[in-house]
Formats: sequence, C-alpha cells, structure tokens
Amino acid sequence: MVKILIIEDEKAIRMALEDDFLAEGYLVDSAVTGTEGLQKGMDPTFDIILLDIMLPELDGLEVLKELRKRDIGTPVIMLTAKSQEIDKILGLEFGADDYVTKPFSPRELQARVKAIIRRAKEKQQTVGTRYRFGNIAIDLNSFLCYRNDEKIQLTTLEFDLLSFLVEKKGQVVDRDRIMDAVWGPDVFVSPRTVDTHILNLRKKIEDDPSNPKRLLGIRGRGYKFLPD
Repeated sequence: MVKILIIEDEKAIRMALEDDFLAEGYLVDSAVTGTEGLQKGMDPTFDIILLDIMLPELDGLEVLKELRKRDIGTPVIMLTAKSQEIDKILGLEFGADDYVTKPFSPRELQARVKAIIRRAKEKQQTVGTRYRFGNIAIDLNSFLCYRNDEKIQLTTLEFDLLSFLVEKKGQVVDRDRIMDAVWGPDVFVSPRTVDTHILNLRKKIEDDPSNPKRLLGIRGRGYKFLPD
C-alpha cells in the first residue's frame, strides 16, 4: 500500500487532500508546520511527499533542502499558491520531482502522484544495467548516478530523464516525446519544465554547465545525449 505524507498548513486543503488519497486507498499522514514535516519526512517508508512552500516555522524550500542534504530521496511534489517562475525553478533545483500551483485539480494532482509511484515500481523491476560515459556512470539497478566515481544526488524525475536520454544516446528527442516518456501521457507539463530539469542535470553532470558537452539542446527540436 502506498504511503503518502502531506505537509500543508491550510486546514481545508490538508483535509481535502487526506480525504482524496484515503479514498484512493493510500496510507496518509500529515504535518502542519515545516518543522513537523521535516521530522516526519525523515521516515524513509513514505513513498511520496506533498509539500507546501508557504509553511510556518520552516518554509517548504528549507524542508526540501534539508531532506536532500540528509540523503532522503523520497519523491516530493511541491504545492504552491505562488505563480512566480522562480519558486518553481528553486523547488526543482533543491530536489523536488514535480510541482502543482494552487488552485489545482485533485484529479491532476492524483495523476502526477500515480505517475511517480508507477515509475518507482517500474524501477524495482528493472534488470540491472550500468552505463558509463567518460566520467559519468548510471546504474539502473541501484538507481544511482556517479560523476568521477562520486555519487550524485538526483531526483526521481532527473534520474528518469537522464536514463531516457542515455538510452536514446546520439538521437535528437523532442520535448513532447520526453514528456510522454518521463512524466507520462496522462500528466500535463510544459516544455519549460523539461528545460528546467535539463538545466539542473547539466549543473550536476557537466564540467561546464554553460557549455554542455553531453546534454545538448537542438534549437527548435529537443535534446540529445552525447556519450563521448
């Protein structure tokens, strides 16, 4: 059974989310402050975390940064009432897997949660494969990425995105195909979200992110991974 943690201080939203996910058969726990959310989020048995940005005591971005600093890799979907692009970008840079902007559709949020859970289950069934390109190694068995033999902390979406491009190495893959393969056909994301994840990956695997040698953008078409 899927276990979900909801970190949200607005009572009406929190209770509505709890009811929605309980009705879907999830095990649900919740927290109302950033401090409480961080404490509960340290539990590695959660399958996914819904994390509001605007929280008392610690804001959601600080909670996320601390979780990732402590190597808690639980997938996180950020909930935010803000529409500014910077909040979304910061959330992704700090290690969020996805985000939704309030007011959001419960159906859309559930689709995103299910997509992330589905990818996690698919990973458990993956036959071990290790790719190595120069100073980069990707292990599909342990779901880890290494640069110069040092582990890199990737989010679930970042790992899936990189793995997909590596498997299509040398091929130009358009954004629509990337979105369908990584997020799933039932989840709507904008091309800008793909671009942001690519930028974050470049910061983690490229020697010079401003002059990438592996994750290349092809103007007007999409992206490709160059092995060497």
